[in-house]
Amino acid sequence: MAQKIIAGVTVDVNEEGYFTNPAQWTKDLAVEVAKEEGIQLTDKHYAVLDFLRDRHSKGEALTIRSVGNSGIVDIKGFYGLFPGAPMKKAAKVAGIPKPASCV
Repeated sequence: MAQKIIAGVTVDVNEEGYFTNPAQWTKDLAVEVAKEEGIQLTDKHYAVLDFLRDRHSKGEALTIRSVGNSGIVDIKGFYGLFPGAPMKKAAKVAGIPKPASCV
């Protein structure tokens, strides 16, 4: 298992940089991971991150469609918040493993 230092904190990550222990995540770490992804977090970002972390903790499958149906943001808005690869980027910033739906 690899480790990475983010904002002075050592966290467990996989070879792609996704947290392997979501309990190590904090909002301060999310800010730093988001910066690495070229994203400046807003309240809307945090709402999506909280949604993803909650769903992940319940063992539910994470998909772009589920975010679009969350009532937080529509699919177009999700792409606007996390451009390029929204589910991959959002999962990384949320401190959860890359969803199985992501290639």
